[in-house]
Amino acid sequence: MKNIIKSTLTILSVLVAFTSCNNGSKSSSKSGALSSNVAEKVYVAPGEHDEFYAFISGGYSGNLTVYGLPSGRMFKEIPVFSQFPTSGYGYSEETKPMLNTSHGFIPWGDSHHPDISQTKGEIDGRFIFINENNTPRIAKIDLKTFETTEIIEVPNSAGNHSSSFVTENTEYVVAGTRFSVPIPQRDMPIKDYKGNFQGALSFISVAPETGNMDIKFQVLMPGFNYDLSHPGRGKSHGWFFFTTYNTEEASTLLEVNASQNDKDFIAAVNWKKIEEYVNNGGGKMMPADYAHNVYDEHTHTATSTMKKEVRVVNPIDVPGAVFFLPTPKSPHGCDVDPSGEYIVGNGKLSANLTVHSFTKMLEAIENKKFDGEAYGIPILKFEDVLAGSVEQPGLGPLHTEFDDQGNAYTTFFISSEVVKWKLGTWEVIDRKPTYYSVGHLTIPGGNSRKPQGKYMFAMNKITKDRYLPTGPELEHSAQLYDISGDKMELLLDFPTHGEPHYAAAMEASLIKERSQKIYNLEENKHPYAAFSDEEVKVVREGNEVHIYMTTIRSHFSPDNIEGIKLGDKVYFHVTNLEQDFDVPHGFAVLGQNTSELLIMPGQTKTSVWEPTKVGVWPFYCTDFCSALHQEMQGYIRVSPANSSTPLKWSLGEDIE
Repeated sequence: MKNIIKSTLTILSVLVAFTSCNNGSKSSSKSGALSSNVAEKVYVAPGEHDEFYAFISGGYSGNLTVYGLPSGRMFKEIPVFSQFPTSGYGYSEETKPMLNTSHGFIPWGDSHHPDISQTKGEIDGRFIFINENNTPRIAKIDLKTFETTEIIEVPNSAGNHSSSFVTENTEYVVAGTRFSVPIPQRDMPIKDYKGNFQGALSFISVAPETGNMDIKFQVLMPGFNYDLSHPGRGKSHGWFFFTTYNTEEASTLLEVNASQNDKDFIAAVNWKKIEEYVNNGGGKMMPADYAHNVYDEHTHTATSTMKKEVRVVNPIDVPGAVFFLPTPKSPHGCDVDPSGEYIVGNGKLSANLTVHSFTKMLEAIENKKFDGEAYGIPILKFEDVLAGSVEQPGLGPLHTEFDDQGNAYTTFFISSEVVKWKLGTWEVIDRKPTYYSVGHLTIPGGNSRKPQGKYMFAMNKITKDRYLPTGPELEHSAQLYDISGDKMELLLDFPTHGEPHYAAAMEASLIKERSQKIYNLEENKHPYAAFSDEEVKVVREGNEVHIYMTTIRSHFSPDNIEGIKLGDKVYFHVTNLEQDFDVPHGFAVLGQNTSELLIMPGQTKTSVWEPTKVGVWPFYCTDFCSALHQEMQGYIRVSPANSSTPLKWSLGEDIE
């Protein structure tokens, strides 16, 4: 008997070994991570391009990072709300105004939720918008140049979190406040929060051709916390939905006091109705100080304008415009499926996942099926707007996105997993663990009418043992899944910079053919640009010295400068004369207390230098540009303040 058992075990071992050897076969089923060659699925050969761009928020870095999918390679960090010495953003004279606010120059931001512009509910790849949470702002990045071209501050707001999601024709980008505050701001006891604080939901219009932003109106809501939001689409176009928590209006120990009510709300806002009201003169203008910063790609210079008022709307003045949908307590994500019928409210403290029906919502409104009101806003009955529930899918639901097959994917923070479930039947189809404590997830086009992706990636808050250790602080982890089959398949871990909160992704074909290669010198309207040696000059205006400088492989003009004195403020206006793709030049001078500059082909940038010591100080190109890059340098002579040394410069010859 023992021999029979041994023989059987031997045969089984051989079969297992044989099967294992064939797990990497391309012809095998795609039902699990071991059944296919995962490395092949994420490999992008040298010279080939990724299928998708992923734009991942940097959180406390204040910036936006660009990755390729499926490779997980980081291609670029786009500076948005934080100074960035790599390019000189926020340091150069041209870009300093981009970080101006009503609180002064703010060199840092907390970026959370990017969203891509849409046309007819489909991603169009023109612009990407992203919010700043700490000092409330919305930024626009032009995806032709991958540069931040506009930032508008949001008044009457604090914790600009339920942002920056766009309507399906990019009519508006929304900016909802997380923290309610006194409006207008005033000195008052914090204990008097309830009934005195308000939450502002800002609707920022976007010009169809240029993308220029302007605050059209703000809806002044009850003093709840407005967490996340999404626009209606398809049948629900014209509505916007916001999750709320702290409907208790507690002002202390929120982890306890803001979890007393059995349900919080999703606020449903009919922005079309409010827009009509405003267009007919409704609302009132309220004094408000906020900055509107715009970068001109022809002058290569930003300007900052301080605005003095904003239009506000009281929702009870527009009957039928705002309703509350009861939702299990402390909801986070507020996600609308591609058809616009289903609104998913992820109650973090609920055992089930709640889905509301837009059709039922309209019926309940028409039939006045209300369950009371909050500050004059009708509360709909929970059972009358409920489409269905996903029963006990996991613990701590946060965020949901959708594919083009009628499936939804939800992250669960506490149970550290992504769960796939079916819209309409509410059945769980699949679940996969994440490592660790997943926050949001993204599917290319997954928050539009036309999801594009065969991939989904989850953004995890903790990394621990996923990568080589780098001391007590680790980069966060994203995990890429193949969702083209019935079962999700984990393909790749890749580290992400800062603390990603959300991401937007799209097919690369929407952008890469339109990506700008150079700035045409003929279109350069910078007032201090120089385009030839004849235009190179050094001009003194009192204690200001303006140097009109050019750079091209592999020299600066001028390359030597004398006559600078202690107490001078020296402006280096550097124009890159290259007209070839991917040939930037850098500029730095010893003792520079801002940052170096990185100047793109055809572009002009300015750095200010205030010398503190007498001497001869070198400047040089910081970006390796040619075989003679090391020779790309010059000197600037600084004399005492009372010196009579004349202002002179050279274009390759000695200064006499």
